Amino acid sequence: MTDRPDCQTVLIVFGTRPEAIKMFPVVHALRGDPRFRVRVCISAQHRGMLDQVMAIAGITADHDLDLMRPDQTLDALTAALLTGLGGVMDAEKPDWVVVQGDTATAMAGAMAAYYRKIRVAHVEAGLRSHNIYHPWPEEVNRKIIGTIAALHFAPTQTAADALLAENVAPDTIHVTGNTVIDALQWVTKKIADEPALAGGLSELETRFAGRRIIGVTSHRRENFGGGLEAIATAIRTIAARPDVALIFPVHPNPNVRRVMDAELAGLDNVALIEPLDYPHFARLLGMAEIMLTDSGGVQEEAPALGKPVLVMREATERPEGVAAGTAKLVGTDPVRIVSEIFTLLDDKAAYSAMARAHNPFGDGQSAPRIMELLVNAG
Repeated sequence: MTDRPDCQTVLIVFGTRPEAIKMFPVVHALRGDPRFRVRVCISAQHRGMLDQVMAIAGITADHDLDLMRPDQTLDALTAALLTGLGGVMDAEKPDWVVVQGDTATAMAGAMAAYYRKIRVAHVEAGLRSHNIYHPWPEEVNRKIIGTIAALHFAPTQTAADALLAENVAPDTIHVTGNTVIDALQWVTKKIADEPALAGGLSELETRFAGRRIIGVTSHRRENFGGGLEAIATAIRTIAARPDVALIFPVHPNPNVRRVMDAELAGLDNVALIEPLDYPHFARLLGMAEIMLTDSGGVQEEAPALGKPVLVMREATERPEGVAAGTAKLVGTDPVRIVSEIFTLLDDKAAYSAMARAHNPFGDGQSAPRIMELLVNAG
C-alpha cells in the first residue's frame, strides 16, 4: 500500500469462499502495484470457509462485517449488507468498488456504491442463464450489478456478448478470462512446493485405493428439498458399484446436511466429509475422475485439470463449458445422473471427449489484465 496522492483507492468487497478464491489473485495483483491503495472488506456471508481461503492466500481484511447468521433470510442479509457496506464506503471513500460474481454481497456492494456514485468494477461479469430462478437468486444479482458497473470484466466472449445484448456500452466490456484459473494455478504450485498443505486427504486416498473417485459438491438454493433428495438417491445408486468411491465435502448449510446425513451416512464407499479448505479442494479435483456438482466454480476449475463435469442443474450461466464439451447439464433426475455417470465410467471415448476438450475459461493471467484495465480507467 502507498500514500501517494496520485494512487487510486480500491475497495474490494467479497463474502463467500468462491468470491475469495476468485478475488485473491486480484488483491495480490493490485497490492503489488504502487498505483493502488487497496482496502479489503469482507461480509463473512460464509465464515469458516471464507477464513480458510483468506489464510492460505495471505490476505487480512481491513473491514470484517461478520454478517453470517443461521438460516437468515435473503432480505435480512441484503439489508444488513447495504448498511454495513455503505458505512465502510463512507469511511474509505474509494475511487473504485470491485465486486465479483453473483452473491448477495456482490449485489449489495454494487448497490451501496451506486447510492454514493462510486464507480463499480465487476469481476466475472456477463454470465447469464436467462432464467431468473436458475440459479436463484444469483441470476438477478448479476443482472443488477450489470446495470450499475462502470467496468465489466467478462471471463469469456460469450459473457461479453451477453452484456452487449443488454445494451451495455461496448467500451466498458473487457474479456479478461476467469480469475479462478489464476487462483487454481497459484494454489497448485503452492501444493507442489508444500505438499503438507493438502495432506489431509491421504487417508481417503489409501482407503479408496484402486477405486475410481467421483468428487461431489451440492449446495444450490434451488435444489433445496426435493432436488437434494434426488441427488442423494442418485449417489446411493452410483455407490452400489464396487469400482467407485465418492468423496463429498458437505456444505454446512443445514438444508444440505440434513438430507445427505439421512440418506448417505454409513455407505462404505461414500465419504461425507467436512468442507475442504482451498488446497484440499484443489487436491480433490486432482484425485477425481469425474466431478458431479451443482456449483458454478467447479464448472470452470475441473476442466483446467482435464476432469469432466456433470452439472446437477436445469440451466447454467456458464454455457461455454457445455458448448466446449467440458461440462454437461444433467439436472437432478436420479436416472439421468446415474446414466451419465455410468457412461463416463464405462465408455472411454465419451470420457476422453470431455477430458480433452479445451477449457474456455482462461489462461491464468486474468488478474494482471484487470489491474491494467483499472489503471487505464483512471
